[in-house]
Amino acid sequence: MLVRHRSIGMVSAAIVAAGLVALPVGAQESASLSMAPLATLSLGAFDEGATEIIAYDAATMTVFSVNGETDALDLIDLSDPAAPTLTASLPLPGSPTSVDVRNGIVAVAVLAEEDSTPGSVVLFDTAGTQLGSVTVGAHPDDVTFTPDGLKVVTADEGEPSGDYSVDGEGSVTIIDLSAGAAAATATVVGFADFNEGGPRAAELPAGVRIYGPDATVAQDLEPEFVAISPDGSTAFVSLQENNALAVIDIVDASVTAIVDLGMKDFSVEGSGIDPTDEDGGINIAPMPAYGLYMPDGIAAYEAGGALYLVSANEGDTRDFDDVFSEESEVGEMTLDPEAFPDAAALQAEGALGKLETTLASGDTDGDGDFDRIVATGARSFSIWDAATGTVVFDSGDQMEQVIAERNPEHFNSTHDEQPSFEDRSDNAGPEPEGLVLGTIGERTFAFIGAERQGGIFVYEITDPTAASFVDYAENRDWTGDPAAGTAGDLGPEGLVFVPAADSPSGSDLLLVANEVSGTLTVWGITPA
Repeated sequence: MLVRHRSIGMVSAAIVAAGLVALPVGAQESASLSMAPLATLSLGAFDEGATEIIAYDAATMTVFSVNGETDALDLIDLSDPAAPTLTASLPLPGSPTSVDVRNGIVAVAVLAEEDSTPGSVVLFDTAGTQLGSVTVGAHPDDVTFTPDGLKVVTADEGEPSGDYSVDGEGSVTIIDLSAGAAAATATVVGFADFNEGGPRAAELPAGVRIYGPDATVAQDLEPEFVAISPDGSTAFVSLQENNALAVIDIVDASVTAIVDLGMKDFSVEGSGIDPTDEDGGINIAPMPAYGLYMPDGIAAYEAGGALYLVSANEGDTRDFDDVFSEESEVGEMTLDPEAFPDAAALQAEGALGKLETTLASGDTDGDGDFDRIVATGARSFSIWDAATGTVVFDSGDQMEQVIAERNPEHFNSTHDEQPSFEDRSDNAGPEPEGLVLGTIGERTFAFIGAERQGGIFVYEITDPTAASFVDYAENRDWTGDPAAGTAGDLGPEGLVFVPAADSPSGSDLLLVANEVSGTLTVWGITPA
């Protein structure tokens, strides 16, 4: 496999030095599959995190789901996809955040009582018997097996404490299972070498956002999600708040590079946004603003002998009440008069005034006013060339356009109240967060969950440079009451694709964990 992993940091630094990436969308709708919900299982109460991340084991036809409401690992029998059944709930020593399964071993990431202190990965067999436990970095937020099942990689977010008095260091932990789960060992890969004065400080791209109060680079970097190359040699880790990506050599347990992901230009035709909930309608258009990609979920795949990364560009901010917050609105910012001679008009609530932005980016000359309007999140998904770090496809404004066409009455709604028309227009729109890739025949698809809107986008990405929109579906009852559990699926977070060869029904399935509604939904996929 011709994958030049080590070049991503060096090449992309030059490409995104200006921090701006804008590509034509160029995608056409393709009716190549359709989806329909087969069954929904409730696993807990509204807005308690009763199901967030899931994993599926084909040998036992079991879904493993982390339950943040009960601090347990739920085991769900999927032998009949139309009637999933909860069969066991295994108590955990803390709050779980993620789960994965491979070769008969289940790995569960568990937080310590204090988020900024080391967490653990608890190992089970698929029957629910605990095999061992390994200490990992602070606040493990994602856990992923290598394709051969011999190693587990965790993204250790190292989030600050609620009052920001303690800020743990972000890290990536590599767990070696080659001697068996009971003898598992862990290596924590940190970022201290990139601290000011450190031996690799000069390698940190200037665009990587390091902005927490008095934070070192190692403290400020917050690993979020892991994607592993098909050959198992490299882990790509999203650093969401930092708008960056860490490239990890799994074999050497070392950091290959940290990559700045740049910005998306919302002023480009086809990449516009609806930036306000105060204009009385749906108005998606180019705007004089930028969006930080800030991906949550990412995935890796090969096409044409090259490696690509797929990212769900959710966006996120740090907001710690009265201690520290980067959040602002355009109407509250001091805009540079030369960059924005029409500032008064732009800052009206019906224009850009309500758009949520970050105060940690956009003052390019350091004089205290803002030369760019920078929002968090790109309202899209992107495909990146893993060898160069360049964007080869971005869905532009398609996600908002599709919702405007398919469900205009509930455009840019939120996930915890109804009705909420345009509630999220001023803040990340439909908010793509989780994703999973699936292969059907010789075609590759991306399934992307819109956290706030509640739906699932499907794109064919067989050709990374010419991805095409396929379908959008919601399993949400817009007449129901979210708090009463009658509104259907809310907050899709974890997605798992089950290929026909591994499916109990012999047909392709999509499993979706909906964090806010606490539901697991099984979707049937019908290829066209």
